[in-house]
Amino acid sequence: QVQLVESGGGWVQPGGSLRLSCAASGSILSFTAMNWYRQVPGKERELVARIFSGGRIVYADAVQGRFTISKDTAKNTLYLQMNSLKPEDTAVYYCNAYVILSTLINYWGQGTQVTVSS
Repeated sequence: QVQLVESGGGWVQPGGSLRLSCAASGSILSFTAMNWYRQVPGKERELVARIFSGGRIVYADAVQGRFTISKDTAKNTLYLQMNSLKPEDTAVYYCNAYVILSTLINYWGQGTQVTVSS
């Protein structure tokens, strides 16, 4: 069972930057993809960015050009660099990873709060 632990959340003013990290307790090489999701109260969790094992990356339209997802396989860590932050980016951000074997196996972190306000 792989554990995912996020860090790096906090408060930042509009226009500022934060970098989130997601440390895995084991190798991330076996994951089909790793993702960042976010959720605000009363809304569904939404995909922010995805990086596939082969390196292909997908971003939500709302963060395209501002956020960058990356991973370090030597450190078993996923990152999300968030620049030009807006108040509407305020949410709990979750790290996710999945592997497709005979079925899909999902792993989730506990979440980290990001608050963007002046």
